[in-house]
Order: sequence, then C-alpha cells, then structure tokens
Amino acid sequence: MDDDKPITEQATETITSAVEATKEAAVTAVKKVKKAAKKVAKKVAPKKAKKASKKKAKKAAKKSSKKAAKKSVKKAAKKTAKKPAKKTAKKTAKKKKKAKR
Repeated sequence: MDDDKPITEQATETITSAVEATKEAAVTAVKKVKKAAKKVAKKVAPKKAKKASKKKAKKAAKKSSKKAAKKSVKKAAKKTAKKPAKKTAKKTAKKKKKAKR
C-alpha cells in the first residue's frame, strides 16, 4: 500500500478489487455448475424418457388387449346366439316340409 494515498482511498481500492475478484469467481463457479448440470441432465433425461415410454407402451398394450378381448367375447356371444336361432329355424322348416308331405 502506498503511504502517499490516504487510508480511506487505499481501503476502497482494496475492497473494490476484492469485490471484482469475488464477482469473477462467482461467475466462473456458476458457469461450471451449469455445465455440470447439463452433463447430468444428458445422462438422466434419456433414462427417465425410456422408463416413461416403457410405462406408456405397457399401458397401451394392456388397453389394446382388453379391447381385443372385449371384441372377441362380443363376437363369440353373437355367434353362439345366432347358431341356435339358425338351427331352430332349420328344424321348423324341416318340420313344416314333413307336415306338408
């Protein structure tokens, strides 16, 4: 420190230089943290996306299988309902033919 300058001036210069140094350090620290966070996000995000897509795929598969099962049950029910009706219609037709003879 200079002996020629008053103490207050020397103190303000010291404080100013300290503040600038601290500011620079803070800025570099923030940059480093952001960079590190980006790296972590790159590693973590795909894993989370994979898990989410797997869950969605499972849900969709479940839904489609349920729908398919419902459809097949409905079709089977319709078929079974139609078969006896057709058979009875045929039988009555045969009976009518026999009665005519």
